[in-house]
Amino acid sequence: MKLAHMMDGHRASKGPLADQLARSERLFASTGHYAGLEDLELRQADPLRFETVHMKLRAFCVSAREMARRISASPGVREVGEMVVALYTPEGDAVALSNGIMVHVHTMSRFIKWMIRNEYEGNPGIAPGDIFANNDAFIGTVQVPDVMDVIPIFHEGRLIAWAGAVCHELEAGGITPGGDVALAQERYAEGLFVCAEKIGVNDTIRRDYVIRCERNLRMPIYWVLDEQAKVAACIYIREQLLELVADIGAETLVSLCREFIEEGRRSQLARTRQLTVPGTYRGHAFYGHITSGKPGFQALGDPDWLYAIPIEMTIGVDGKIMLDFEGAQPWGYHSMNCTPAGMDGGMFVTLTQHMNYEGMVNAGAWLATELRLPPGSWTNPDRETCATATSWALLLPAFGVFQRLLSRGFLARGFVEEVFVGQVNSPMIEMGGINQHGDEFGIAHFECAAAGSGALAIKDGLDTAYVGWNPESDMGNVEIWEQEMPLLYLGRSILPNSGGAGRFRGGNAFLSTWLVSKTDELRLVTSEHSSRVFDNAGMCGGYPAPTCQVHRTVRNSNIAQRARNRLPLVHDLGPGQDRLASRLDGIHEQTEGPFIAAPMKSGDIFTHSYNGGGGYGDPLARCPKLTLTDMRNGHSSRRHAEVVHGIRFLESSESELAIDWDATKQARKSMLRNRLERARPVSAWLSEERQRVMSRDFVPEVRKMYAAAMRLSPRFAAEFRQFWSLPSEFSFEDTGAGKDPSK
Repeated sequence: MKLAHMMDGHRASKGPLADQLARSERLFASTGHYAGLEDLELRQADPLRFETVHMKLRAFCVSAREMARRISASPGVREVGEMVVALYTPEGDAVALSNGIMVHVHTMSRFIKWMIRNEYEGNPGIAPGDIFANNDAFIGTVQVPDVMDVIPIFHEGRLIAWAGAVCHELEAGGITPGGDVALAQERYAEGLFVCAEKIGVNDTIRRDYVIRCERNLRMPIYWVLDEQAKVAACIYIREQLLELVADIGAETLVSLCREFIEEGRRSQLARTRQLTVPGTYRGHAFYGHITSGKPGFQALGDPDWLYAIPIEMTIGVDGKIMLDFEGAQPWGYHSMNCTPAGMDGGMFVTLTQHMNYEGMVNAGAWLATELRLPPGSWTNPDRETCATATSWALLLPAFGVFQRLLSRGFLARGFVEEVFVGQVNSPMIEMGGINQHGDEFGIAHFECAAAGSGALAIKDGLDTAYVGWNPESDMGNVEIWEQEMPLLYLGRSILPNSGGAGRFRGGNAFLSTWLVSKTDELRLVTSEHSSRVFDNAGMCGGYPAPTCQVHRTVRNSNIAQRARNRLPLVHDLGPGQDRLASRLDGIHEQTEGPFIAAPMKSGDIFTHSYNGGGGYGDPLARCPKLTLTDMRNGHSSRRHAEVVHGIRFLESSESELAIDWDATKQARKSMLRNRLERARPVSAWLSEERQRVMSRDFVPEVRKMYAAAMRLSPRFAAEFRQFWSLPSEFSFEDTGAGKDPSK
């Protein structure tokens, strides 16, 4: 069953906006140029004015975002920068955008076009001063906490543009507190939906909408005041744009905006031709989720499952990039499904930081690409009631693969300095209950936005400074987070060896250690966490980043007594659980995978780590000096240096380690010989693996993964059988794979 769009008995005419949108799409389909623009006449006539207006429009967006950040109530927006502002054509195509969470530039475009196609011009009407909001992923966003507002911009009665802004809200009113509702297995558990609603008129948000937010959210202050910040940003753009119109004229502005988009399309094609080699590239990632025995999950889907994320990237001689997700598994009863809008967003945010980082990217870049999303798969569910609350869990690994595929193209073309191993999939802490003031609360802790990045081909990745969805991410100040939740930081510390090893290592992540304070009810949940499967891969011999560490808690700890006695406190986990146990009395617990446990209370301690990025190149080719510096800075351990990198040290005190260059050279030669001795011909390995496939000698999660993918995609099934030389009737269906949940 799908959600149906119901209209009342009086059906209004589609209106001029719908006609404009249809005409624009017809022209692009027939000419291959945006709005049919085969010549950029305004650019040719006055290139200086063309570039000046373009830069002004981007400046409007950047200034609006910075202004809104400073008046936002949410530390996610104010501290971490979880916001973006953009300008659109009347038809809903992106012209210019700010920095920030650029994943949402095209999701807002889908939102505007959805309203136009669904005849909003007639009912509820589109007028000056109207405010529209949406957080429905099947209309145009990624997940429920991504709440977007758009306003139409009119000049002398004509709609000439739209302004839009998105904030990631820290509380969405779902089945668990916070925004990314990990326990959601259907749409109905995700929280407060605003489905392309007119939430304000005359530049004022309606009071009944505010009341609905106040009565459906645990901590409505973030959502409600962020609405004010977004509307302020949109109004700022409107006023600046109308001043520009007074100078150059409305018709000129509209024509320039269309030329900007067509130029953006051509620039994307040209850049792809310049940086990559045409051809077909293939990549893979995996994501595993372990929920057996954890409270809160309904018995709708498998508790433990594995998702394959296959991508085939084709680059044409014209520079067009096409991503094909054929072989993706069906959507499931979990929170990690994605919609085409979300997949568009993943493509857009990758392009903006990987190829179009000068800030001039717009809808033209999207028009120079194509996504093929199999209907019924997790990339394109055919049931709109499925959950998408933590779609980033699969989205991030998917577009991490895309980054590595692009980097193969860069490397093949000789642009080594452009190679980037890719974004990371880092878990988020969600929490709620009763805060330190005695009030009910819910919040997503966004310090996860400062994970470690993948390595580059010329240097190490960034430590605690990167996530894929926000290339300017920040972890936020400890003191600010402590104001918002009943936790006190005992420490933040680098997590050694958390980046994947390589000639250049991935960026390291960090772990936080918290003391629960002034509450008898704190509920903690983690989301977007693959605990047993590497989803942050390496490249060119580099190792993947380790999976997230286990969660450790100490309940009923004696830390208050230690503080009164002026004894040392725990600031991190140290080298292992033993050190923590030796310092603290209490009930020690260790949990793998998503953390969903009984409420915590004052005096309890919780530690949580984030993810690092994958490495680049052979770890035995790493300069020993780099690793020695890492050891001195707490980024790497001696054992890691010796076992992984083959580095040997002169015996001295730990603080004055020196490299034994001769011993290092001999150790690395020995390790290379050992590799060769263990190596087998590929043909022998394939023969052995084929026998495993024939006998289905895999754990249940792997068998179910293959069965679901082959059931959904006849093409994938045929390719799988052909690759392994399997009988035409071969399948995994007799392994208890279960029924496709979408049927």
